[in-house]
Amino acid sequence: MSATNPAQMHAISDETRHTVDDVLDYARRRALYQDVPLDKPMTPRDLARLASGSITDGGIGARRAIALFENVLAPACLSTDHPGYLSFIPSAPSKAALAFDVVVSASAVYGGSWMEGAGAVFAENEVLHWLAAEFGMPEGSGGVFVQGGTIGNLSALVTARDAARRRNREAGRPDPARWVVVCSAEAHSSIASAAAVMDVDVATAPVDAGGRLRGPAVASVLDDLGDAVFAVVATAGTTNFGIVDDIAGVGTEANARGIWFHVDGAYGLAAMLVESARPAFAGVELADSAIVDPHKWLFAPFDACALIYREPALALSAHTQKAEYLDTLTDKPDWNPSDLAVQLTRRARGLPLWFSLATHGTEQYRSTIAYGIDLARRIADEIESREGLSLVRDPQLSVVVFRREGWTAADYAAWSDRLLDEQHAFVVPSSHAGEPVLRFAIVSPLTTFELLTGILDTLA
Repeated sequence: MSATNPAQMHAISDETRHTVDDVLDYARRRALYQDVPLDKPMTPRDLARLASGSITDGGIGARRAIALFENVLAPACLSTDHPGYLSFIPSAPSKAALAFDVVVSASAVYGGSWMEGAGAVFAENEVLHWLAAEFGMPEGSGGVFVQGGTIGNLSALVTARDAARRRNREAGRPDPARWVVVCSAEAHSSIASAAAVMDVDVATAPVDAGGRLRGPAVASVLDDLGDAVFAVVATAGTTNFGIVDDIAGVGTEANARGIWFHVDGAYGLAAMLVESARPAFAGVELADSAIVDPHKWLFAPFDACALIYREPALALSAHTQKAEYLDTLTDKPDWNPSDLAVQLTRRARGLPLWFSLATHGTEQYRSTIAYGIDLARRIADEIESREGLSLVRDPQLSVVVFRREGWTAADYAAWSDRLLDEQHAFVVPSSHAGEPVLRFAIVSPLTTFELLTGILDTLA
């Protein structure tokens, strides 16, 4: 084996220049693609046949590696920013956010501490403070961008339990044998996941006929469980239906008992930026913590969740890691993002959103989010007008759930597979109360009424 220069990968040389040029050339092509391909997964066997052998002693070179990614690996990944990607919750990053994500990586910014990334943290905080104000939370609210809603919810609940423990110690009360978090049966699975990680129990309160968690239902559960409850969670836009709980009613009950109130708005809370949608979110201002995922309806790339606390100092008490080598960071008055959530090392994942907001302005964001809400209502009306199709529930935000009369789960699955195989769209079946259904989750402003009606045509 021939000797290599230890600095070969890092030196500024013709080789590294060509590598950067090749990668940025591909990134530019992909970011400015006129007609983004939907693509589809490949089997492990096919990928093993086409893509194995890229890791070698001597390397295959940047040109071959980027060609392998562009021609084999990337086409085996669904493009979540495709206008026809309508399953789960899509992603639709703005071109500005996509481009700046490259800058974040190229800049080698560490976003965990103020000492090391003050400029980046300041910019992220500008966004967090703007969101907090939009949600009606008081001045002084703040937080951090974390990986996604699951980590955001977990971090908020860890803070909530720590605050409850501290209150008990100050009052001379013992902690309960088992802590409990209260939410609805429609709450996102990440709440149960967080509870499992924390080794606490989940108590679900019943929802009303419209799928909403309301204050009286929460009050009944809180009366039964008493001091064992350390947090109540309301959902601002469920994943399956886009339903917004009675946030004001739930928050009032939690606040009256001094229980931490958390709002999981990973998907839907962005709609609060639209004036006509604001009434549905009344009560968010009561929250002790809230999350919203910019990689969903705020047009940022994966991955980013904005976690906001009414009193960030409570999060600092819960999350600041203690170690001798960290003293120079934690013994400062400046808030370090890593002290506000379950993380230490972090990239400045809020910067792409900051750049896009700074570039386009908040009014553009309001308009683009409103487009999705309006399109959902329009296609819902179209579904109601078509024979053989019916709505399961009127859309509240930008998720439209409907059925094809007479179809079984197997019919839906075969249709979905065919739609993807033909590269028409990606619409996977869901279910509600045991019934198989279809759903459109609309996020991208490039998703058109004509595209959606074309999909409906295939159900005839």
